[in-house]
Amino acid sequence: MTEVITNVEGRPLSRKGLETRRRLLDAAEAVFGELGFPEASIVKIADAAGVAPGTFYLYFDSKRAIFVELMRDLNRRIRRAMSEGAADGATRVEAEILGFQAFFRFTSEHPALYRIIRQSEFVAPEMLRFHYERVSEGYVSALSAAMRTGEIGTIDAEVTSYALMGLGELVGMRWILWGDGEPMPERVSDELARIVRCILEAKE
Repeated sequence: MTEVITNVEGRPLSRKGLETRRRLLDAAEAVFGELGFPEASIVKIADAAGVAPGTFYLYFDSKRAIFVELMRDLNRRIRRAMSEGAADGATRVEAEILGFQAFFRFTSEHPALYRIIRQSEFVAPEMLRFHYERVSEGYVSALSAAMRTGEIGTIDAEVTSYALMGLGELVGMRWILWGDGEPMPERVSDELARIVRCILEAKE
């Protein structure tokens, strides 16, 4: 079922309205990432989106409201990118590595991601939990399926999902966010694959 996106009055958005809303979310990502939530403002977000401040209020009723929606939007896009990347894996280990690679690409294209996620702990704590729980759900489903087929060992899928998220986030921080635009070294990718095989107790 396709989600119907509405304005603040609950009316479905036209194509032009959806495009304006997208511009506002992209602008919010840039402004929150650069300035942080306290220093960001609706005027700055509207200006970055190329719309009048009054237009902002047709789509979001507050700065916090657009922050919350930005978190939902980034979460959807991260999960979609990782899912599409993992789909090309012939094995669960390959799928995990391809999913990581997709996450790293997304991170390189959205350098504000880490800062926005961390801000959510103070701006909208429920969204921090929402973000990780939604990503974990996808992991748990895939890992449970791989256990049923005997492709990986008998593991706790939820605990493993959080371990994998932590692994991906910190490796991404070190070699993507702090990588000065350089490609991830092959040794990092190789070691990541080795660690994943160990964690999943992958069958040869």
